[in-house]
Amino acid sequence: MLRVSRGDANPILRSPIDDHADHTHGARATDANRKRLTITLMLVVLYMGAEVVGGLLSNSLALLADAGHMFSDAAALGLALFALWFSRRPATTTHTFGYYRTEILAALVNAATLVAISIYIVVEAVRRMRAPPEVEGGLMMAVAAGGLVVNIVGLMVLHGGRDDNLNIRGAWLHVLTDMLGSVQALVAGGLILWLGWDWADPVASLLIGLLVVYSAWSLMRESVGVLMQRAPGHVDVDELRSAILELDGVRGVCDLHVWTVTSGMESMSGHVIVAPGSGGTAMLTQVRDLIHDRFGIGHVTVQLEPEGFSERLTPF
Repeated sequence: MLRVSRGDANPILRSPIDDHADHTHGARATDANRKRLTITLMLVVLYMGAEVVGGLLSNSLALLADAGHMFSDAAALGLALFALWFSRRPATTTHTFGYYRTEILAALVNAATLVAISIYIVVEAVRRMRAPPEVEGGLMMAVAAGGLVVNIVGLMVLHGGRDDNLNIRGAWLHVLTDMLGSVQALVAGGLILWLGWDWADPVASLLIGLLVVYSAWSLMRESVGVLMQRAPGHVDVDELRSAILELDGVRGVCDLHVWTVTSGMESMSGHVIVAPGSGGTAMLTQVRDLIHDRFGIGHVTVQLEPEGFSERLTPF
């Protein structure tokens, strides 16, 4: 659907975010993600208690670190669920884009939480490496195996929404790193049980901490990029500008901005300078179709201007 505002100097094309088809698809995706998060949250909360008890009984830092990470998983999943609900609130006159960025904020908080947890784990692991305590390897392995199963199920549940939603990806990363932590705790428990290597527990914890930092970095970078209105990674702004300039009748492009509102929702605005007689609906339609079909941007606002008009503007 096109919305065209006509004027003598500067007709404007608007391609709305909330077209019926996009809205319906978005609502279905939101419902599916809500179910994924709810199921995974229930699994994590149920097993987190078991890991805490098992870690205390076996005196295993790796298990307690894994339980702490599971607690952060539960908090992350709860935050993701809240953000999913809050982001669907309608736009207002003060929040004209609505509350979509809530999901990005939740993703950023989850990434920061992952980093904070990893720092604690690393510090505690280094302390224990100096004097490794005695650990009950058999119990440690049993609890870690149960955690591994729970995390694998959680990953399978969340897998469908992680590629197109940073909020879901943040929750998925929490569960992924927790799963790898369970694997490391399982291996460490085996080394302690069969070889008597008590130092394997803090070493496993140290590896968990480093892994968490690594996995959280890309999520934090992408979340900050969205909040700083960086152009989406799949859009080459110079290529976009050149493509518009190649259209017949186009003399220039200025004030071109491309940004992400939230995961999967890109926007573009710009001023297109046209030759006399080249304006109108036909030109607006060409520009909109080019941007939408070639670059995948769904929300487009273009202002057409005759040559000389933009010279009186102060570009942003």
